[in-house]
Amino acid sequence: MSFNIIAFAQKIIHKKVVFPLIIVVLVFAGSLMLYSSYQESAIMDELAHIPAGYSYLKFGDNRLNPEHPPLLKDLSAIPLLFLNLKFPTSSSYWQENVNGQWDVGRVFLYESGNNADQIIQWARIFPIILTLLTAFLVYLLAKKLVGPYWALLPFTLFALSPVVLAHGHYVTTDLAAAFGSLIIFLLVIPKMMQPTAKNLILAGIALGLAQLTKFSLLIFYPLIALLIIIWEIIKLIRQKRNNEAVPVIKQLLKTIGNIIIVFVISVIVIYLVYLPQNINYPQTKQTSDTEQILHSFAGGPDEELITCRQWVGSLERQMRCLAEIDIKLTQNKITKPLAQFMLGALMVIQRSSGGNTGYFLGNVSNAGWHTYFPVVFLIKEPIPSLILIFFALFFAIKNFCKATVNNIKNKNWWQKFIDWLNNNFVLFGIFIFVIVYWASSISSPLNIGYRHLMVIIPSMFILATDQIKKWWWGIENTPSFKSLIFRVMTSFKELKKIAVKAGLITVLIIWYLIETIVIAPHFIAYFNEFVGGPKNGYKYVVDSNLDWGQDLKRLAKFVEKNHIDKIKVDYFGGGSPAYYLGDKFEPWQSAKGEPEPGSWLAVSLTFLQNAQGTPVPGFERNPEDSYVWLKDKMPTARIGYSMFVYHF
Repeated sequence: MSFNIIAFAQKIIHKKVVFPLIIVVLVFAGSLMLYSSYQESAIMDELAHIPAGYSYLKFGDNRLNPEHPPLLKDLSAIPLLFLNLKFPTSSSYWQENVNGQWDVGRVFLYESGNNADQIIQWARIFPIILTLLTAFLVYLLAKKLVGPYWALLPFTLFALSPVVLAHGHYVTTDLAAAFGSLIIFLLVIPKMMQPTAKNLILAGIALGLAQLTKFSLLIFYPLIALLIIIWEIIKLIRQKRNNEAVPVIKQLLKTIGNIIIVFVISVIVIYLVYLPQNINYPQTKQTSDTEQILHSFAGGPDEELITCRQWVGSLERQMRCLAEIDIKLTQNKITKPLAQFMLGALMVIQRSSGGNTGYFLGNVSNAGWHTYFPVVFLIKEPIPSLILIFFALFFAIKNFCKATVNNIKNKNWWQKFIDWLNNNFVLFGIFIFVIVYWASSISSPLNIGYRHLMVIIPSMFILATDQIKKWWWGIENTPSFKSLIFRVMTSFKELKKIAVKAGLITVLIIWYLIETIVIAPHFIAYFNEFVGGPKNGYKYVVDSNLDWGQDLKRLAKFVEKNHIDKIKVDYFGGGSPAYYLGDKFEPWQSAKGEPEPGSWLAVSLTFLQNAQGTPVPGFERNPEDSYVWLKDKMPTARIGYSMFVYHF
């Protein structure tokens, strides 16, 4: 009878508390993103993504911005189709330039008579919706792994994360990548673990959809293959343990076949999405553009296809074969949509290996730093979530070591490990993904922002919650909700322990919420108290961690409020100083020298820090580009957290 009452109470709690709480959090998160969006100008990547998405849907031509898959851009362009917009299809930037995304974006947004703010804000509607949907997917995945109540913890941490609220309302692909990763763990891997014909089709469609979010998710192809083979091996071991007849070779071959089927279906999905967006891209121009974009890839052209026919002694040079295949694919009307997808993947490989000029801890380099992402994670993630993550990591390592010692002594560690994998395989897959992605990020020289870790943020929150749940109950294998409630109700000591733990977690969540509210609407500029908050963030990192051009509209208000007739601007971002400041704007840079007395100068902190940071050995910078005349000058004002204003 008491258990029936508990079950009934569970249903009431879920209906009256859990679901309404999810709605409240989503509405609050959506409101914060809208509040921030309407105050901000276009950030750097939106200058390319917005016109690209519009051209895909409007003209069926995806020549712009091939280095990012189209899903997020397509979604952002849907509202724009209902506006009467002028697009520069007759300009040389569109007709002649190779991937003239930046120039086309500038003309489309600011120089064609369109209302730039209207375009930007409408384009952000679907990214915001996708962000809220992603947060809900975090809940759904966590619900499967840690239960409906504990799932609220990673859901809330994700939905109200400053980095999520920042990049969730921009037309960029980082949040979409998080969406894609969740789709894979919610649908692809679970369906492939139960490989019926229907499940394999669904898995293939979901995997194709995920691949349309960001090219970094290509890492899932080998990862999924590895995980599904491991799963099949686990099944074989358990069957053998139960003395069942095990046709090992047959089952493994069938598994490999299933993997191939899912991968082929995913490629078909990718093709079907790219096809209508590529149909009006002239074949000769696509071939010419691809040849020019990939001209320097892996050591340059290989017209005789030697890299495709034999080993040339270098893996880096061998990859030139991929570029030559891509060029060949553009020369066929049937395969050229896939060629555009392949081009994007190769561009990402090319850029990742080449690095990007960046500022980090007082230094400037284009070769990257292995410590970049660990440090940025420690200073950009709120301290309450860091406490939860690192406490969970400590607790997991402690329990693992303890269990390993006990299992080795009992000589049954292998069986227990197999049983654990069998019962927690998706969680294991998430763990492997986080480790692999962290290793890839640390080794990459492309260090331009914490946003590149967005794809694993939900996974880290879910993994942390799994361990915190075990710590909460003080046991290694959490029993059912009913037995736990019964245990607490019959033991005052247990109730006291749980109350203390509940208090600690509640304090951390409230602290986390306060962090989010205080930084609003400047979410992109969030830094935690380890470095003194957002006002000191520029001393450590810039670019999309702090300054992506979001404060240009705020600069225009500052100029108007202070009755400034003329202001020199060195601006980094996707906005147009000329559009917002009109004839008050004068372009400036360090090489032009110190302005005359009485002048006003606004400098984006990305440019300022890249100019004033200490070059690492091997990185060259012209002395006239170092803003040496601003070294000892204090700024008169600060626009948001991304621009310094000086009065001479």
